[in-house]
Amino acid sequence: MALLHRAELRPSKIELISAWAPTQPWFVGDATAPLTNIASFRFDDPDGEVGIETIIVRVGTGPLVQVPLTYRGAPLDIAAESLIGTMDHSVLGRRWVYDATGDPVYLAAVAAAAFTGGDQAEEFFEVDGERVLRQSSARVHGSGYVGAAVPEVVGAISPRHGIGTTEVESGSLRIVVARVLDPAVTPAAGAQHSLAGTWAGQDDPRPLVWVSID
Repeated sequence: MALLHRAELRPSKIELISAWAPTQPWFVGDATAPLTNIASFRFDDPDGEVGIETIIVRVGTGPLVQVPLTYRGAPLDIAAESLIGTMDHSVLGRRWVYDATGDPVYLAAVAAAAFTGGDQAEEFFEVDGERVLRQSSARVHGSGYVGAAVPEVVGAISPRHGIGTTEVESGSLRIVVARVLDPAVTPAAGAQHSLAGTWAGQDDPRPLVWVSID
């Protein structure tokens, strides 16, 4: 479960992404084109400390791009190179926003969903002391099965950014994140499980992430 706040963000998420994404090796499309938020989904941090959100944006009238983010209340030293920027949250205060492919909490969450056939977290706003469900604009599902063993994220995290994808290794775990979703990307070689999603205008599950154990 993801508990959200009705809050003002400065800068906004799309402003942060718009300044950062076009500078990345995996980015395709017109770097000067505006980015439009198409859909998003969240995973839950079991410790309740880190916000985990994936935002799918369209670059102008061109391709769809997947941007997984984590939100933290303090800097994460081991992910300094993955820092996108900071934002002021009117409820939570200063938040450090990271490219989630460098954050162990995101990697653990996406691996668990893929291996165990998990879904995105349910999202709730708290209104007058009651929790109100917010429908996620994207639905995701892992290809694995309930009870499957999930490898731990251990040791150094080494994201490698290429054209259209980011590949991450941590211990024996290998995760490939499809950055560019338009046109459809092909499965990562040797992948054992995957995460796929649907959203408005995308009725057939679109591959988003592949995971494997080396």
